[in-house]
Amino acid sequence: MPLNSGRSATLGGAPPVLIDIAIAHSNTPFVSAYQFSFGFKTKYANPGTLPAGTGLDVRFDPAGLNIAVSHVGTPFVTAYPWLLGFGTKYANPGTLPAGNGFGVAFAPSGAHIAVAHTNSPTVSAYPFSSGFGTKYSNPASTPGVNGLGVSFSPSGAHIAVGVGDTPYVNAYNFSAGFGTKFANPGVALPNSGNQPVFSPSGNNIVIAHSAPVNVAAYPWSPGFGTKYADPSVPIPSSGFGADFSPTGTDIAIAHDGTPFVSVYPFASGFGTKYGNPAILPAGTGRQIAFNTLGPDIAIAHATTPFVSVYPFASGFGTKYANPGSLPAGDGRGVDFT
Repeated sequence: MPLNSGRSATLGGAPPVLIDIAIAHSNTPFVSAYQFSFGFKTKYANPGTLPAGTGLDVRFDPAGLNIAVSHVGTPFVTAYPWLLGFGTKYANPGTLPAGNGFGVAFAPSGAHIAVAHTNSPTVSAYPFSSGFGTKYSNPASTPGVNGLGVSFSPSGAHIAVGVGDTPYVNAYNFSAGFGTKFANPGVALPNSGNQPVFSPSGNNIVIAHSAPVNVAAYPWSPGFGTKYADPSVPIPSSGFGADFSPTGTDIAIAHDGTPFVSVYPFASGFGTKYGNPAILPAGTGRQIAFNTLGPDIAIAHATTPFVSVYPFASGFGTKYANPGSLPAGDGRGVDFT
């Protein structure tokens, strides 16, 4: 995350920092972004060229210099430079993803971008430097039908893809393209892998998935280790989004079914679930993100106000006020710079 002098927020005596938050959502303009400093501030102007349809995921690159939206409708992924707002849209990839983009991720270096999408090959990856480079070759063993989520490991040496058919999650070596596929988990996921995420240490992987159980966690060494025990207080319905806290000591799941968000301490498995927020998200949690520069957690969700953000330090604090100008439909993706 870049440090900047354009904001009044101060964290732990550090210089002022620039923090922004973006939400992918179901109605035009399909992505909305705001300044964020202990709550929502000014909304940025919409992109000059909008994504083509419902925004299903949104990610800033690790340096906070680019933003990408995976979405319904060709070209299925849209990227912009980011500097205090949306810059001029980058040219579309020369070879487009093969269908609607459900998930998008930048590699930790920012030098690669991957899109999980409908239709074979289910995941597409590209070099990225001020725009999309030539698409990398497809994985030798393609993941399956309907890519739903994608994540790089902290080293950038591995990539995981959640898919809609068995084995529901696939992982590969990655070095400027897809390498050898890792063996499937010994205890398989029971249903659609909606969002895989690696811990900041790179030693664990968690997948939010559809019922039953709705979340699974494994050591990662690299490759899937023996599945950790399920949470003692289970996710009540399908898990759609997952994120680790910056320290890796907490794991958050956005899900269907009240309370729509569940967070657990995490240390070689799930700890005792934290209490629910006093004011719950208003509907199905679709994606979740911790703020890496401050103790905040954001949930993109169905039903107005479409995004809810809370301070988080060993539990939920008091919900921040809603944005003055709300996202224009169901929240599907969320990310902080």
